[in-house]
Amino acid sequence: MINIIYNLLLWLILPLLVPFHAYRSLSRGRRTAFLERFGRIPSEELDLIGNGGGTILVHAVSVGETNAALPLLKGIRQRFPGKKIVVSNVTETGRSVAQKSKAADLCIYFPFDYPFAVRSVLEQIRPELVVIMETEIWPNFIAVARELGIPVLLANGRISDRSFGRYLRLSWFFRPVLQRLSALCMQTAVDAERIRAIGAPPAAVHVGGNLKYDIPVVKAPAQQVARIKEKYQIPTDCFVFAAASTHEGEEAQVLSAYRDLLARDPQSFLILAPRHPERAPGVAELIKKEGFPFQSRSALDGSGPLPAGGILLLDTVGELAGLYRASDLVFVGGSLVPTGGHNPLEPAACQVPVLFGPHMENFREIAALFVKHCGAEVQPPDVAALKSEVMRLAADASLREELGRRGAGILLESAGATGRHLDVMASLLERGGQRG
Repeated sequence: MINIIYNLLLWLILPLLVPFHAYRSLSRGRRTAFLERFGRIPSEELDLIGNGGGTILVHAVSVGETNAALPLLKGIRQRFPGKKIVVSNVTETGRSVAQKSKAADLCIYFPFDYPFAVRSVLEQIRPELVVIMETEIWPNFIAVARELGIPVLLANGRISDRSFGRYLRLSWFFRPVLQRLSALCMQTAVDAERIRAIGAPPAAVHVGGNLKYDIPVVKAPAQQVARIKEKYQIPTDCFVFAAASTHEGEEAQVLSAYRDLLARDPQSFLILAPRHPERAPGVAELIKKEGFPFQSRSALDGSGPLPAGGILLLDTVGELAGLYRASDLVFVGGSLVPTGGHNPLEPAACQVPVLFGPHMENFREIAALFVKHCGAEVQPPDVAALKSEVMRLAADASLREELGRRGAGILLESAGATGRHLDVMASLLERGGQRG
């Protein structure tokens, strides 16, 4: 009965879904990819994985989930070398990151959750195993996979404090869906307890750890930093401050902090990377209004370094990780405004000191570790405190180096989730082979 109601609602929203998705895509300069989203994968793309079979499908919604999946994708390639890897994404930015990583044999858009669409995709790819990153619960996709005998693993699962109550209230809906999952690898024991309470079969739940900690820790050598700065026209002798994944309302605060920094040290340079590149034109207007010289990444011409006191506006996707290596200090956005924050582990893996604001609800555990290992100063509560901390770190290279080492140590101490996930995957593949 629940499934009937869910599918009826899907069909009722279809006349709204199509124009909404078309508007959202076209207004951001992206293709709609309706054929793929309704289950039709071009034959030339399917050729990349042969005739199907021997394939593992990994679904990651957007950029964050895709980045979290990268260590797992690398582990799959090493542990199961004969398997083809398909990555599906909902967003174009997520797909772009997946494609640029070259970690998959094929990248596709995840289908809308209509039975005919998901069945078409699964029958074309014929995966031996489906891995769904984090808590992405699509009832029809999971149900059709179960019908086709394809095991489904929920990987890197988490249930936040804020969402747990909602899941519990709707457990009558989620319980039958969770019961169809073959295994669930949750990040912590608390997440495991919560998913069992919502309705997951206890024997299928594992504590796998957080895949986000399995990023390789590598400090870029001086020659690599020089090449990155040359590529992006960053002045070589400047203090480089990067503000990453910023949201509306944060850029003005970052520019205010940068203005104060320049008053003390004119030999500074800012990399400003809005979380959503389609916001770049609006951010550019704000920079112009504030009177800073700047250049957009897409308009770099290779003519030589940009001026000290200037700004590089990153309006592209998939290049931020490289720019972390050339930075002296990184502020991770989505945290001065109440959007839940973004992952500070990626710059920390480059042994660069990291700051973030008070709103880290989506990364509470990780933020707590940074505060524990690096001090409360890494989480300034407001823009005034952010300015103070940027000034302090800009003036103290040895402190920056020490905080960079401590941040990287968080990853080294917490690594190992990839291996635990791969063990569960191996068990599911073995069981599937025995059934076959």
